[in-house]
Amino acid sequence: MFGERLAALRNEKGLSQYDLAEKLDFSRGQIGNYEQGTREPDFATLIKIADFFQVSTDYLLGRSEDRSFKGTGHSDPT
Repeated sequence: MFGERLAALRNEKGLSQYDLAEKLDFSRGQIGNYEQGTREPDFATLIKIADFFQVSTDYLLGRSEDRSFKGTGHSDPT
């Protein structure tokens, strides 16, 4: 599911695997492996991809159809 979602999001933005790899500082092969399902991202990589596409990690992993992105900002309690 992750690979399918990654490919769909990449295509929605009109990016090639090379383009996405460059923007995220990954190799093209890494993107290809994720999309083909031969490798799974570690947690830090998953967050980086979710932040880039502004979707939830649950959406990327196929645990939710809701793309809602909550961001990583922190509120100021003062």
